[in-house]
Amino acid sequence: MRPPLPPGVEAFLAEPRLATLTTLRPDGSPHVVAVRFTWDRVGQLARVLTVASSRKARNVLARPGGRVALCQAVGFRWVTLEGGATISGAPERVYEAARRYAARYGAPPPEPPGRIAIEISVDRAMSLNI
Repeated sequence: MRPPLPPGVEAFLAEPRLATLTTLRPDGSPHVVAVRFTWDRVGQLARVLTVASSRKARNVLARPGGRVALCQAVGFRWVTLEGGATISGAPERVYEAARRYAARYGAPPPEPPGRIAIEISVDRAMSLNI
């Protein structure tokens, strides 16, 4: 496990902002999409709720444990979290992602059929101006 992130980075990641999630398509080209996410500093785990049929979820399913990048940027401040991603449809894991989402964004997330959680085990973080 990597060392904890600096307090300024943790505070920035607690802001209710959007980020971009970059996954790789089967042909190796990047797929970049705006997402809402949560950050678990203790578990060093980022979570994104989506549906199993989404391109981002299918990309992760095609490469279980494959690397992804999540980047939150505001002006000239940014943090990128990188790590291996997996998909979980387990009710307790989706519930935990939804609970954290509601706490971060102040409202519950959508509940479409087939909702899953993309879980990113963060092992690298980069930041600027934080």
